[in-house]
Amino acid sequence: MTSKITGVGNCIPSETIPNVFFDKHLFLNQEGIALKENNASITNKLQKITGIEERRYASTNQVTSDLGFIAAQAAIDHSGIDPETLDYIIFAHNFGDIRFGTVQSDAVPSLASRVKHLLKIRNNFCVAYDVLFGCPGWIEGVIQANAFIKSGIAKKCLVIGAETLSRVTDSHDRDSMIYADGAGAVILEASDDESGIKAHLSASHTFKEKDFLYFGKSYNNESCPDTKYIKMDGRKIYEFALIHVPEAMKKCLDNSGYSIDQLNKIIIHQANEKMDEAIVDRFYQLYDYPVPEHIMPMVINKLGNSSVATIPTLLTMILKDELPQHQIEKNDVVLFASVGAGMNINAIVYQF
Repeated sequence: MTSKITGVGNCIPSETIPNVFFDKHLFLNQEGIALKENNASITNKLQKITGIEERRYASTNQVTSDLGFIAAQAAIDHSGIDPETLDYIIFAHNFGDIRFGTVQSDAVPSLASRVKHLLKIRNNFCVAYDVLFGCPGWIEGVIQANAFIKSGIAKKCLVIGAETLSRVTDSHDRDSMIYADGAGAVILEASDDESGIKAHLSASHTFKEKDFLYFGKSYNNESCPDTKYIKMDGRKIYEFALIHVPEAMKKCLDNSGYSIDQLNKIIIHQANEKMDEAIVDRFYQLYDYPVPEHIMPMVINKLGNSSVATIPTLLTMILKDELPQHQIEKNDVVLFASVGAGMNINAIVYQF
């Protein structure tokens, strides 16, 4: 027995934020000194590296759990299940609910509990809990749901990934232009047919890599030092990802029993276009096999990096025929992979 995806849904916020939004920002370095380049040059450089032209922000009246609820309801509707039959609701995020204009995170009760309440589920044995695992959190939630299903203690699970990174960015840090808001969700059900999860792998690199992504003070020295924002060492993350993510992807594919030529699609965390392209290129190099055309769909150019939401958002867009160059057909083999704070890495091989 394994688990298969029977419903997908996402929430792409309506607030479109183009790169010109940052034209009047005062970007500083870590010492609090203004960057020498003008903002137009900074944003052009960022677009060339990350591929980001625009990103989406949640409306001022929305929080992360609101986005997660919208995606969850869409996944339930798509699957056609009765939500009362859900055994687990697993909500992957990293910063809880942060209301617009505030800096305090609110994660009690859990965001999963809030979504269960919004879904009006009365079944007390539908267990709702959160996962904090960096950007790979949604994949990790799927892996956990699959374990519950394979063990026989669950038949149906809802796995959500949602984040409002726009609420935890330092406006004086040019990296703030990378981050976005969004949500995606899937319904997983027990399956005895050929489709479903065929292999998975997870790893946490913490000995030297723990603080490659962290919470730190603003680059503006006049800001409150006790207010923390998402920070990253981009160069170290890039180097780490190029070494370890392709290796993890290969190990997962090898464990699945499929060969490289049977792989139809790679759905990778939308972190940075050049980094993702380099990861996939290195992955195929490990097999001495050419990278197939259209193997890796990308939407970071329009949606930015919404952390745990990127993969389920992208999967939903593909399965609902919203990306003309990318389709997933019955029996297609898809490799999911992600990397993020922790430093955590995971991957899944899935046959549709």
